Amino acid sequence: MRIFAWLGAATVMSCMLAPPVLAQTTRFDGNWSVEVVTQQGACDRAYRYSVIIQNGQARYGGPEQFNVNGRVQPNGSVSASISRGQDRANVTGRLSGNNGTGTWSTSGGRVCSGNWNAEKRG
Repeated sequence: MRIFAWLGAATVMSCMLAPPVLAQTTRFDGNWSVEVVTQQGACDRAYRYSVIIQNGQARYGGPEQFNVNGRVQPNGSVSASISRGQDRANVTGRLSGNNGTGTWSTSGGRVCSGNWNAEKRG
């Protein structure tokens, strides 16, 4: 009988804890406008990307042939890559509220690096 009472209490507690955990992983979900600025190297001076975050996963939201693959942790930490063909940029940074900042650097053909800024649009 004690085991059933313990399992019941554990089930109730897990149900009570689940919504805040889900809220933590989805609080950055939405449409983001990301400006990527080159600080070093022969890459174009600036780019702007539409990025969609859903359940903490980032993906490209525009019509061009860019691939955005990344993850936003519940604390806002960002780790991602942006690629097109053989060109690839590795991205790190942090989101906080409706804004974000970080750095990026390329791997592959062109050697470039810089920073990025993001703003949540919805």
